Amino acid sequence: MEVPKVAIIKGKRGHEPVFQALDLIDYKTAISGWKKVLIKVNFITVKTWDTGATTDPVVVEAIIKKLRELPVEVYIVESDATMTNADKAFEVTGMKEMCKHNGVECINLRREKEKTKIDVRNGEALKRITVPRIVTESAIISAAKLKTHNATGVTLGMKNMFGLLPDKLKFKYHFKGISKVVVDINTVLRPVLTVIDGFVGMEGPEPVRGKPVQMDLIIAGKDVVATDSTACRAMGIDPHEIPHIHNAYKKGLGNIDDIELVGERLEDVIHVFARS
Repeated sequence: MEVPKVAIIKGKRGHEPVFQALDLIDYKTAISGWKKVLIKVNFITVKTWDTGATTDPVVVEAIIKKLRELPVEVYIVESDATMTNADKAFEVTGMKEMCKHNGVECINLRREKEKTKIDVRNGEALKRITVPRIVTESAIISAAKLKTHNATGVTLGMKNMFGLLPDKLKFKYHFKGISKVVVDINTVLRPVLTVIDGFVGMEGPEPVRGKPVQMDLIIAGKDVVATDSTACRAMGIDPHEIPHIHNAYKKGLGNIDDIELVGERLEDVIHVFARS
């Protein structure tokens, strides 16, 4: 098996660190053959990027600009959550304005009419999921946030994919075991690229009301397990202790230890995040 490459780039908020990270992992090969690309953002709340809670529009804009080099249609997607309206979040966070400026459509997946069912083979919590058809027809880039989380330990690339489910009342999945649900989703819907926005991260027990942490960091890779594992280590967290990451590795969804790091040295960017 080829050793996955994960880029770690330190730099001030802007396009350039994202450009550098994507170039280091040869992002074009991940998109090759696709006609549509969905950039899945993290809008669990309507708070802006500087709180560390939501994906920074600057990161997404940089991804859009790199995708302009390829013959693909690009869409920015999120779905409603129990406490959040995605349409409002697109507006308040500045994502909608950025998309309008770049001629890209924002899509609330809950409003998509055409849906399809996907069987989850050997699912631990889910046997089948229902998602908008566009999700199955597109390459997915998980534009995640560098955050800790009270239920899953961290919110990174894999956990961000949970938001592809169009259900508003997502809390029902927590009763099934949210870490198992995250692995099941990534078993059938794996991102081709994961770009973790660590310009400002968030530490603490919750993914919304935590404390912002200035990291000036972008972490990116094609292997979501390897990318999330690297992000964990940048936060001073052992990825083996995060159930959904460890279980995804055990299922063969990606690497957790055997990773080629490019860009910055990991030890130079580590900041131990508070988790409670």
